[in-house]
Amino acid sequence: MNPFGYTRAGDVAEAVRTAASDGAAQFIAGGTNLVDLMKERITAPSRLIDITRLPLRAVESLPDGGLKIGALVSNHDLAYHPEVVARYPLLSQAILAGASPQLRNMASTGGNLLQRTRCYYFYDAALPCNKRAPGSGCPALAGVNRIHAILGASEQCIAVHPSDMCVALAALAATVHVTGPAGSRTIEFAAFHRLPGDTPERDTNLQPGELVTAVELPRQGFAAHASYLKVRDRHSYAFALVSVAAALELEDGKIAEARLALGGVAHKPWRDPTAEDLLRGRSPDDALFARVGEHLVRDARGRGHNDFKIALVRRAVVRALQQAVAGGSQA
Repeated sequence: MNPFGYTRAGDVAEAVRTAASDGAAQFIAGGTNLVDLMKERITAPSRLIDITRLPLRAVESLPDGGLKIGALVSNHDLAYHPEVVARYPLLSQAILAGASPQLRNMASTGGNLLQRTRCYYFYDAALPCNKRAPGSGCPALAGVNRIHAILGASEQCIAVHPSDMCVALAALAATVHVTGPAGSRTIEFAAFHRLPGDTPERDTNLQPGELVTAVELPRQGFAAHASYLKVRDRHSYAFALVSVAAALELEDGKIAEARLALGGVAHKPWRDPTAEDLLRGRSPDDALFARVGEHLVRDARGRGHNDFKIALVRRAVVRALQQAVAGGSQA
């Protein structure tokens, strides 16, 4: 691990000023991903800006019926918060499907959004990686790529985003609040993360020095018909091969509203509104769900070891939608 400076920020303004004055500084909260990256010499910040004492731990009900979640709320506290369990069970299910109890106790809401990929090649500093060193190459293209992307990838990078929580936030159409040197702004969740394109080193659309301060959920939480399905190599403490966040609103036996997001298949949580359009106004049945699954992988491309993900998405979408109709979570 390289030497680094340390600053404990007293408020958001101080944290942002410190980051703006040192382009190689990074914010640290729970550190469940950043510390690993530092130990493996994947990242070497010149300074860590400790934000753990900032007043960003509240979960607040909003006048419009939504919910505002402070960036420092732990994954554990968020998953078991009464408002989240009752109104946004999809989010609770997704968080509890990730990591381990010990990590969920430390990991923060804001930090979860900023997780970096778990690609084997990204984590091996002895190998080239366009995400670590732009222009050096992507060994995953022709290498062991079982866990890699089948949607939205480029010839520069086929890594996937690792978060479960973010898949649910994508389906719920959350909004991210950030503060930076230019002031505060909001970012629609669909625009927060990036596809790799020619700049795979950039995971998000945050500007230099910007700090995530909160995540806002809209009023509609799909409490009655939502399900998070995660398919992985083992039942706990494993990243998704494919995951599906499915949320439905049913009226008179038909689907009045639908949300779908996929994890484990792209550089960002994957949400395709055209697939949701296929569900609206229709009666829920397996044939319809199968068509939606097929639609979602219409542009998918496997790279050999990960070809199985295409068929897995089709089946996982059907199962997740079945569970959402039944109002149950993954067994």
